[in-house]
Amino acid sequence: MYAIVTTGGKQYKVAKGDIFDVEKLDAQPGDKVKLDVLMLNDGKKTVVDAATLAKKKVTCEVLGQFKGEKVLVFKLKKRKRYHRTKGHRQNLTKLQVTSMPTTRTAAKSASTEEAAG
Repeated sequence: MYAIVTTGGKQYKVAKGDIFDVEKLDAQPGDKVKLDVLMLNDGKKTVVDAATLAKKKVTCEVLGQFKGEKVLVFKLKKRKRYHRTKGHRQNLTKLQVTSMPTTRTAAKSASTEEAAG
């Protein structure tokens, strides 16, 4: 079972127990963070209905804040004697997935919405 979640303008494929890095979130180590779900899959059924998934959240625990690898930016204009080297280290947050919604509850709510609507 996995889910596609979004945070910081990026999408991540996660499963329960996964540890992954995202752009810095305003949370302390030990805090719980809820991420928006774009897709749920349990191996048999896939749920992509936006109305159903709007209520679903993946809960993650913040493991820590850190800086990522240094990215070098090198600018060069040949034959002009111009060259500049700059570096950048992105602030990141390490998350661990603690709980995920199930596709059964998502499918049930979608079927009840269709019957009611």
